[in-house]
Amino acid sequence: MERAIAYIDGYNLYYGLREKRWRWFYWLDIQAMVRRLLKPNQRLVSTKYFTTVVSQPEDRRKRQAVFLEALQTLPELHIFYGHFLSETVICRHCGHTYETHHEKMTDVNISVELMADAFQGQFDLALLVSADSDLVGPVQTIRRLFPRKRVVVAFPPARFSSALRQVAHAYIHIGRNVLSKSVFPDRVVKPDGHVLRRPSEWR
Repeated sequence: MERAIAYIDGYNLYYGLREKRWRWFYWLDIQAMVRRLLKPNQRLVSTKYFTTVVSQPEDRRKRQAVFLEALQTLPELHIFYGHFLSETVICRHCGHTYETHHEKMTDVNISVELMADAFQGQFDLALLVSADSDLVGPVQTIRRLFPRKRVVVAFPPARFSSALRQVAHAYIHIGRNVLSKSVFPDRVVKPDGHVLRRPSEWR
């Protein structure tokens, strides 16, 4: 059996779902999705989910918090956090000033985990769920230093990177059929008995 570790670019996946307007799939059991992407001779040993915590608006923060709690009920799933960087932008046409936020560190965190796991011999197959071309470097390095390891890229809905496709050993697209079979039940019970409910906005 090939040992597989999944590396999930949380915001890349989220924005792909949002672009498709597949709100129902926001309440996604990440591990169930990954297992449906693996072949029978591949065994999932760990899932690593990379995201950044939303601080505002409050309703969105609460929805994300509930989802992250649901993910934490899954065995061998680990969450890695980046952060948002604020930037003040001035409109060239009207001079209006506004503040925007950019997610930072996700690609760095994924790269570090990929390389650390490869050097420590933790996987035979890395399943990378992302279309971020910034991840080309670590994939190329794994291919060069560990010729017996494989990296398969799974592109989220509405997302694609020709650069990642070229360096990966193989690539697949995550489709509606896999997602529809990989959603949490409306009620997720934590080990302490607390019940997490799917946000009403995600129905």
